[in-house]
Order: sequence, then C-alpha cells, then structure tokens
Amino acid sequence: MDKKRALLTGIALAILAALVYAQVRTWKNFDWELFLSQTHNVSKFHILHGIALIYIAYVLRAVRWKIFLRPVRPNASTVRLIAPTIIGFTGLALLGRPGELIRPYLIAKQEKLPFSSQLAVWAVERIFDIGAFTFLLVLAAFFAIAPKRLAYYGSFREVGLVFTGLVVVLTLAAIAVHRSGEALANWIEKRLAHLSSNIGSRIALRIREFRAGLNTIHGTGSLLMLIGVSVLMWAMIAVAYKEVTHAYGANCGATLTADACKLEIPQTQVLLLMGSSMVGSLIQLPGVGGGSQLATISMLNHVFDVPPELATSCGIMLWLVTFVAVIPLGLLLAHRERLSLRKLSESAHAEETAATSDSSAA
Repeated sequence: MDKKRALLTGIALAILAALVYAQVRTWKNFDWELFLSQTHNVSKFHILHGIALIYIAYVLRAVRWKIFLRPVRPNASTVRLIAPTIIGFTGLALLGRPGELIRPYLIAKQEKLPFSSQLAVWAVERIFDIGAFTFLLVLAAFFAIAPKRLAYYGSFREVGLVFTGLVVVLTLAAIAVHRSGEALANWIEKRLAHLSSNIGSRIALRIREFRAGLNTIHGTGSLLMLIGVSVLMWAMIAVAYKEVTHAYGANCGATLTADACKLEIPQTQVLLLMGSSMVGSLIQLPGVGGGSQLATISMLNHVFDVPPELATSCGIMLWLVTFVAVIPLGLLLAHRERLSLRKLSESAHAEETAATSDSSAA
C-alpha cells in the first residue's frame, strides 16, 4: 500500500509540476507586489462569513449521515456525528486521499457498526454530492441570466449536460446494483478470478458494499430528505465561494484602484469555479493541494478575464476557506480524543484490505 501511495503521489507531483510550469510560462510578468497587496486587502468579514458557511456545510453532512443511519441506528445523534465529520475532513486536508476513509472508520467505531457498512454509506454519499451540485449547475446554466453574459456560455451549458449525463448514469447503475448487485458481484468474481491482485474480489466487494449502502435509504421520505439536505449543503458551499470572491474589492486600500482589486462574479457563475475546483481536486498532494488551486486560478484567468495576480490570490483563498479552514478545529477535536490522523488512516486502510482478503478467501 505504501508503494502504491508513493507512486500516486509521484504521478500527482509530476502532473502538478507540469501544470505550474505551463502557467508560469504564460504569466511572464507576474507582479508579486500586486499579488501581496490584493491578498492583504481582502475583507476579513467576508472571509470569516465564508468559513462559517463551510462549517455549517459540515454540520449538514452530519445530518445527512444521521439519515443514512436510521435503519440501523435510529437514535444516532447529529451532534455526536459532527466530531468524526470534522476530524475526517481534517485528515483528508492533511493526508490527501489516504485520509478519505477516516470519517467512515470513526463513525463505524463510534456507532459500533461494521466498517464496511459505513464505507458503503460513504460511497453512496458521493452520488448525492454529484447530484446536488449538478442540480444547482443546471439551474444556473439553463435558467439564470448572469451566465448568459459569459463568452463561454455554450461551454457552460455543455458542462451542465455532461454532469447531468453522469448523474443519470450513476443513478441507473445504482438501480441496477440495488436490484441485481449480488448476481453482478458473483459474475465479476468468476470472470476475473484468473487475474492477479484479487482484482475481481475487490470489485465484487465494492459492489456489495455499495448495494448495502443503498439499503440505508429507507423509503421515499428518507430519499427526499437526503436530496433536500444535499442541495442545501451545496448551496451553502456556493454562497461561501461567493463570499470569498466578494471579499476582493470590499476593502481595496489606499494603494490599489478598484479595478485592480475588485472581483465581481454573480452567484450563478460561481458554480463554474466550484466545478473547476472539484475537477482539479482529483490531482492533489497531501497537505498542499495543488490541483484545485490551479484549476480555479485558470478558470478565473481564462473564463472570467481576471488578471493573473488577482486570480492567483482568489484561487488560493478559496482553497484555504473551503478546504483548509477545517484543520484547526479538526486537530483540536482529534487531540481531545487522543487520536492520531495517520494511525486512523492506516487502521482504516488495514480494515479495508482485510475485508478484501476475507472476500477473496470466501
């Protein structure tokens, strides 16, 4: 597992280095003094408001997980789920992808449930995230007025259609797994049994886990609640993005003109920044990110025609507010519980590996 992580980190580093080099070549006359002045003069009020909205989104994630737990833990407390949620996202921010499993691992231990069951919930949660974001994106792309002013409006609508197609595919796949997941898992195990690394067993295990996660959606009422909470959560995140962009220009300072530091992006257009950040986050380095910042900076510069210095400052600030701001509270909660993020990550991956081995042996 360590060699695999090292390889993935090396690939991510190489890709990010190439992207950074390409960006630097594009901006030959980058003004660092202007960049520092723009960053220094952001409105602290708007930044703090954005951070508060992100923290509310974490609370909504805990509410959503409580709904998932209803069939097996009807008395689960939202308040108790907040700490593992915050600690889990802190692990993700500091450790990168190896920290993703900390949240389901902690919740499984806290609620005395099998880790595989919460891993299943974590997998199903991704569909609701993508679906909720897509819903907001489609509303903005096809029904809002502001996006129509963009030179790339046609591409904006195409992105909305691509995300819609992805949601449709994921929904159909979820229905198929819910109805015939066990048969599909058995078929894959037999078809791929001759391959090395137990890849057939791994895929089959993921299918069974995902099917178990779908069973946590207990009726139409729960489904509607999950959709509603997911849309509200992503709306909160969208407003947080808007608050960060609005922080530029609210307090330009004596040394900067309004045109040099002002950044006005309508709420509906902010969804483009969110989408670029989500795609960019697929290429991340532990603790420093990289992909999301570069994608957001590129979107601001090339789509919104924001000067390089202002685009860079805003892109980094968005990453700090939406991704890094959770770290102080997460570390405090982990310290209070005497938890090590690295050990939690190792334990979670060890249980995942053990589950795969047991499935292969069976």
